[in-house]
Amino acid sequence: MKEMKEHRDIMASPHTPAPAGAPRTVFHPDASEAERRVRVDLAACYRLVDLYGMSDMILNHISARVPGADEHFLINPFGLMYEEITASSLIKIDLEGRIVHNPDPAYTINLPGYVIHSAIHAARPDVGCVLHTHTPAGMAISALECGLLPLNQTAMRFASDVAYHEFEGVAVDVDERQRLAANLGGRDVMILRNHGLLAVGQTVAEAFVNMHRLERACQTQLLTQSAGSPLHMPAAAVIEHAYRQLRRAPTPRPDGSFPPHGEREWPALLRMLDRRDPSYRD
Repeated sequence: MKEMKEHRDIMASPHTPAPAGAPRTVFHPDASEAERRVRVDLAACYRLVDLYGMSDMILNHISARVPGADEHFLINPFGLMYEEITASSLIKIDLEGRIVHNPDPAYTINLPGYVIHSAIHAARPDVGCVLHTHTPAGMAISALECGLLPLNQTAMRFASDVAYHEFEGVAVDVDERQRLAANLGGRDVMILRNHGLLAVGQTVAEAFVNMHRLERACQTQLLTQSAGSPLHMPAAAVIEHAYRQLRRAPTPRPDGSFPPHGEREWPALLRMLDRRDPSYRD
Protein backbone atom coordinates (compact mmCIF):
# COMPACT_ATOMS: atom_id res chain seq x y z
CA MET A 1 0.00 0.00 0.00
CA LYS A 2 2.88 2.35 0.78
CA GLU A 3 4.36 1.74 -2.70
CA MET A 4 0.99 2.41 -4.28
CA LYS A 5 0.62 5.68 -2.35
CA GLU A 6 4.09 6.81 -3.46
CA HIS A 7 3.18 6.20 -7.10
CA ARG A 8 -0.09 8.09 -6.68
CA ASP A 9 1.80 11.01 -5.13
CA ILE A 10 4.24 11.09 -8.03
CA MET A 11 1.64 10.87 -10.76
CA ALA A 12 -1.56 12.38 -9.40
CA SER A 13 -3.19 14.90 -11.71
CA PRO A 14 -2.35 18.54 -10.88
CA HIS A 15 -5.00 20.53 -9.02
CA THR A 16 -4.36 23.67 -11.05
CA PRO A 17 -5.79 23.83 -14.58
CA ALA A 18 -3.25 23.21 -17.32
CA PRO A 19 -2.77 25.97 -19.86
CA ALA A 20 -4.51 25.58 -23.19
CA GLY A 21 -2.50 24.12 -26.03
CA ALA A 22 0.59 21.95 -26.13
CA PRO A 23 3.73 23.24 -24.43
CA ARG A 24 6.17 24.42 -27.09
CA THR A 25 9.58 23.95 -25.49
CA VAL A 26 13.03 23.04 -26.71
CA PHE A 27 14.42 19.54 -26.33
CA HIS A 28 16.11 18.68 -23.08
CA PRO A 29 19.74 19.77 -23.55
CA ASP A 30 21.03 16.29 -22.66
CA ALA A 31 18.91 14.53 -25.29
CA SER A 32 20.96 12.56 -27.80
CA GLU A 33 20.28 12.67 -31.51
CA ALA A 34 18.84 9.15 -31.23
CA GLU A 35 16.44 10.31 -28.51
CA ARG A 36 15.41 13.28 -30.64
CA ARG A 37 14.52 10.96 -33.51
CA VAL A 38 12.47 8.71 -31.24
CA ARG A 39 10.69 11.76 -29.79
CA VAL A 40 9.70 12.89 -33.28
CA ASP A 41 8.50 9.39 -34.19
CA LEU A 42 6.50 9.05 -30.97
CA ALA A 43 4.88 12.47 -31.38
CA ALA A 44 4.03 11.48 -34.96
CA CYS A 45 2.49 8.25 -33.69
CA TYR A 46 0.18 10.19 -31.36
CA ARG A 47 -0.93 12.37 -34.28
CA LEU A 48 -1.49 9.33 -36.50
CA VAL A 49 -3.52 7.48 -33.88
CA ASP A 50 -5.72 10.56 -33.63
CA LEU A 51 -5.92 10.96 -37.41
CA TYR A 52 -7.01 7.33 -37.85
CA GLY A 53 -9.74 7.67 -35.22
CA MET A 54 -8.13 5.58 -32.50
CA SER A 55 -7.75 8.24 -29.77
CA ASP A 56 -9.95 8.70 -26.67
CA MET A 57 -9.75 12.42 -25.79
CA ILE A 58 -6.82 12.77 -23.35
CA LEU A 59 -6.90 9.11 -22.31
CA ASN A 60 -4.72 6.17 -23.39
CA HIS A 61 -1.02 6.22 -23.92
CA ILE A 62 1.84 5.37 -26.27
CA SER A 63 5.38 4.99 -24.97
CA ALA A 64 8.81 4.64 -26.53
CA ARG A 65 12.03 3.44 -24.96
CA VAL A 66 14.83 6.02 -24.84
CA PRO A 67 17.79 4.80 -26.94
CA GLY A 68 20.85 4.16 -24.81
CA ALA A 69 18.85 4.26 -21.57
CA ASP A 70 16.75 1.10 -21.42
CA GLU A 71 15.37 2.00 -18.00
CA HIS A 72 13.84 5.24 -19.36
CA PHE A 73 10.84 5.70 -21.62
CA LEU A 74 8.83 8.59 -23.06
CA ILE A 75 5.09 9.01 -22.60
CA ASN A 76 2.40 11.65 -23.15
CA PRO A 77 1.65 14.51 -20.74
CA PHE A 78 -1.72 13.65 -19.19
CA GLY A 79 -4.10 16.42 -20.20
CA LEU A 80 -3.06 17.00 -23.81
CA MET A 81 -5.11 15.84 -26.75
CA TYR A 82 -3.18 13.58 -29.11
CA GLU A 83 -3.36 16.27 -31.81
CA GLU A 84 -1.46 18.65 -29.47
CA ILE A 85 1.47 16.40 -28.61
CA THR A 86 4.89 17.45 -29.86
CA ALA A 87 8.31 15.84 -29.68
CA SER A 88 9.50 18.18 -26.93
CA SER A 89 6.33 17.92 -24.81
CA LEU A 90 6.84 14.21 -24.06
CA ILE A 91 7.69 13.29 -20.48
CA LYS A 92 10.61 10.99 -19.70
CA ILE A 93 10.18 8.58 -16.78
CA ASP A 94 12.00 5.53 -15.44
CA LEU A 95 10.68 2.03 -14.83
CA GLU A 96 9.88 2.92 -11.21
CA GLY A 97 7.64 5.81 -12.27
CA ARG A 98 10.04 8.59 -11.34
CA ILE A 99 9.96 11.57 -13.67
CA VAL A 100 13.37 12.11 -15.26
CA HIS A 101 12.44 15.10 -17.41
CA ASN A 102 9.18 17.02 -17.67
CA PRO A 103 9.16 20.12 -19.88
CA ASP A 104 6.02 21.54 -18.29
CA PRO A 105 5.21 20.84 -14.60
CA ALA A 106 1.57 21.82 -15.23
CA TYR A 107 1.24 18.32 -16.70
CA THR A 108 2.12 14.93 -15.30
CA ILE A 109 1.54 11.33 -16.44
CA ASN A 110 -1.43 9.00 -16.18
CA LEU A 111 -0.95 6.29 -13.54
CA PRO A 112 -2.44 3.47 -15.67
CA GLY A 113 -0.06 4.54 -18.42
CA TYR A 114 2.86 3.97 -16.09
CA VAL A 115 1.55 0.61 -14.85
CA ILE A 116 0.83 -0.85 -18.30
CA HIS A 117 3.85 0.52 -20.14
CA SER A 118 6.49 -0.04 -17.46
CA ALA A 119 5.35 -3.68 -17.26
CA ILE A 120 6.05 -4.27 -20.95
CA HIS A 121 9.24 -2.23 -21.20
CA ALA A 122 10.72 -3.98 -18.16
CA ALA A 123 9.86 -7.48 -19.38
CA ARG A 124 10.55 -7.07 -23.12
CA PRO A 125 13.95 -5.50 -23.95
CA ASP A 126 13.15 -6.13 -27.64
CA VAL A 127 10.18 -3.74 -27.48
CA GLY A 128 10.85 -0.12 -28.40
CA CYS A 129 7.23 1.08 -28.38
CA VAL A 130 3.99 0.14 -26.60
CA LEU A 131 0.62 1.40 -27.87
CA HIS A 132 -2.73 1.12 -26.04
CA THR A 133 -6.20 2.12 -27.30
CA HIS A 134 -9.86 2.15 -26.26
CA THR A 135 -11.55 2.11 -29.68
CA PRO A 136 -15.18 1.00 -29.98
CA ALA A 137 -14.19 -1.94 -32.20
CA GLY A 138 -11.36 -2.97 -29.90
CA MET A 139 -13.53 -2.79 -26.79
CA ALA A 140 -16.28 -4.74 -28.54
CA ILE A 141 -13.96 -7.58 -29.58
CA SER A 142 -12.43 -7.59 -26.09
CA ALA A 143 -15.87 -8.46 -24.69
CA LEU A 144 -16.57 -11.33 -27.11
CA GLU A 145 -15.79 -14.80 -25.78
CA CYS A 146 -14.43 -15.79 -29.20
CA GLY A 147 -11.95 -12.92 -29.21
CA LEU A 148 -10.29 -12.08 -32.52
CA LEU A 149 -11.03 -14.55 -35.32
CA PRO A 150 -8.78 -15.12 -38.39
CA LEU A 151 -11.60 -14.19 -40.77
CA ASN A 152 -9.49 -12.35 -43.33
CA GLN A 153 -5.92 -11.70 -44.41
CA THR A 154 -5.56 -8.69 -42.11
CA ALA A 155 -6.55 -10.73 -39.06
CA MET A 156 -4.28 -13.59 -40.15
CA ARG A 157 -1.29 -11.32 -39.54
CA PHE A 158 -1.85 -12.35 -35.91
CA ALA A 159 -3.97 -15.55 -36.33
CA SER A 160 -3.85 -17.53 -33.08
CA ASP A 161 -0.83 -15.59 -31.81
CA VAL A 162 -2.93 -13.02 -29.95
CA ALA A 163 -2.42 -12.60 -26.22
CA TYR A 164 -5.30 -12.01 -23.78
CA HIS A 165 -5.32 -10.37 -20.36
CA GLU A 166 -8.31 -10.60 -18.04
CA PHE A 167 -9.82 -7.37 -16.74
CA GLU A 168 -8.77 -6.56 -13.16
CA GLY A 169 -10.26 -3.07 -12.90
CA VAL A 170 -8.56 0.22 -13.80
CA ALA A 171 -4.83 -0.54 -14.13
CA VAL A 172 -3.52 1.37 -11.10
CA ASP A 173 -2.22 -1.61 -9.12
CA VAL A 174 1.50 -2.07 -9.66
CA ASP A 175 1.10 -5.78 -8.88
CA GLU A 176 -0.78 -6.17 -12.17
CA ARG A 177 2.42 -5.45 -14.11
CA GLN A 178 3.69 -8.99 -13.65
CA ARG A 179 0.49 -10.50 -15.03
CA LEU A 180 0.35 -8.08 -17.97
CA ALA A 181 3.89 -8.98 -19.00
CA ALA A 182 3.35 -12.72 -18.48
CA ASN A 183 0.18 -12.74 -20.59
CA LEU A 184 1.77 -10.80 -23.43
CA GLY A 185 4.80 -13.08 -23.48
CA GLY A 186 6.68 -12.68 -26.76
CA ARG A 187 3.65 -11.69 -28.83
CA ASP A 188 3.08 -8.47 -30.78
CA VAL A 189 -0.54 -7.78 -29.77
CA MET A 190 -2.77 -8.33 -26.77
CA ILE A 191 -6.49 -7.92 -26.22
CA LEU A 192 -7.21 -6.53 -22.77
CA ARG A 193 -10.51 -8.23 -21.91
CA ASN A 194 -13.45 -5.83 -21.44
CA HIS A 195 -10.98 -2.97 -21.89
CA GLY A 196 -9.19 -2.43 -25.20
CA LEU A 197 -6.18 -3.24 -27.36
CA LEU A 198 -2.41 -3.22 -26.94
CA ALA A 199 0.32 -3.53 -29.58
CA VAL A 200 4.11 -3.47 -29.36
CA GLY A 201 6.96 -3.19 -31.83
CA GLN A 202 10.71 -2.98 -32.10
CA THR A 203 10.15 0.55 -33.37
CA VAL A 204 7.42 3.18 -33.11
CA ALA A 205 6.59 2.47 -36.75
CA GLU A 206 6.15 -1.25 -36.15
CA ALA A 207 3.93 -0.71 -33.10
CA PHE A 208 1.71 1.68 -35.06
CA VAL A 209 1.36 -0.64 -38.04
CA ASN A 210 0.60 -3.58 -35.72
CA MET A 211 -2.12 -1.56 -33.99
CA HIS A 212 -3.54 -0.28 -37.28
CA ARG A 213 -3.88 -3.86 -38.55
CA LEU A 214 -5.30 -5.11 -35.26
CA GLU A 215 -7.87 -2.31 -35.26
CA ARG A 216 -8.87 -3.07 -38.87
CA ALA A 217 -9.19 -6.75 -38.01
CA CYS A 218 -11.52 -5.91 -35.12
CA GLN A 219 -13.62 -3.58 -37.28
CA THR A 220 -14.04 -6.09 -40.08
CA GLN A 221 -14.90 -8.91 -37.69
CA LEU A 222 -17.71 -6.85 -36.20
CA LEU A 223 -19.01 -6.00 -39.69
CA THR A 224 -18.84 -9.65 -40.72
CA GLN A 225 -20.60 -10.94 -37.61
CA SER A 226 -23.28 -8.26 -37.84
CA ALA A 227 -24.33 -9.54 -41.30
CA GLY A 228 -26.07 -12.48 -39.61
CA SER A 229 -24.81 -15.00 -42.14
CA PRO A 230 -22.76 -18.13 -41.35
CA LEU A 231 -19.03 -17.40 -41.25
CA HIS A 232 -16.76 -18.87 -43.90
CA MET A 233 -13.54 -19.82 -42.12
CA PRO A 234 -10.43 -20.70 -44.15
CA ALA A 235 -8.81 -24.06 -43.50
CA ALA A 236 -6.55 -24.16 -40.45
CA ALA A 237 -3.53 -24.98 -42.62
CA VAL A 238 -4.21 -21.95 -44.83
CA ILE A 239 -4.53 -19.68 -41.79
CA GLU A 240 -1.20 -20.94 -40.46
CA HIS A 241 0.44 -20.49 -43.87
CA ALA A 242 -0.82 -16.91 -44.16
CA TYR A 243 0.28 -16.15 -40.60
CA ARG A 244 3.82 -17.29 -41.36
CA GLN A 245 3.85 -15.22 -44.55
CA LEU A 246 2.61 -12.10 -42.76
CA ARG A 247 4.80 -12.32 -39.66
CA ARG A 248 7.54 -10.44 -41.48
CA ALA A 249 7.58 -7.64 -44.02
CA PRO A 250 6.84 -9.04 -47.50
CA THR A 251 9.88 -7.61 -49.31
CA PRO A 252 13.49 -7.83 -48.11
CA ARG A 253 15.95 -4.96 -48.02
CA PRO A 254 18.65 -4.81 -50.70
CA ASP A 255 20.98 -6.73 -48.37
CA GLY A 256 18.48 -9.57 -48.08
CA SER A 257 17.40 -8.86 -44.49
CA PHE A 258 13.75 -8.29 -43.63
CA PRO A 259 12.86 -4.97 -42.00
CA PRO A 260 10.47 -4.62 -39.06
CA HIS A 261 6.87 -4.01 -40.04
CA GLY A 262 6.31 -0.33 -40.71
CA GLU A 263 9.76 0.54 -42.00
CA ARG A 264 8.48 1.22 -45.50
CA GLU A 265 5.15 2.73 -44.42
CA TRP A 266 6.64 5.16 -41.90
CA PRO A 267 8.33 7.68 -44.24
CA ALA A 268 5.09 7.93 -46.24
CA LEU A 269 3.07 8.46 -43.06
CA LEU A 270 5.46 11.20 -41.90
CA ARG A 271 5.20 12.92 -45.28
CA MET A 272 1.43 12.88 -44.93
CA LEU A 273 1.66 14.43 -41.46
CA ASP A 274 4.12 17.07 -42.70
CA ARG A 275 1.67 18.11 -45.40
CA ARG A 276 -1.14 18.40 -42.84
CA ASP A 277 0.64 19.85 -39.80
CA PRO A 278 4.38 19.49 -39.12
CA SER A 279 4.12 20.88 -35.57
CA TYR A 280 4.53 17.39 -34.10
CA ARG A 281 8.26 17.84 -34.79
CA ASP A 282 8.55 20.83 -32.41
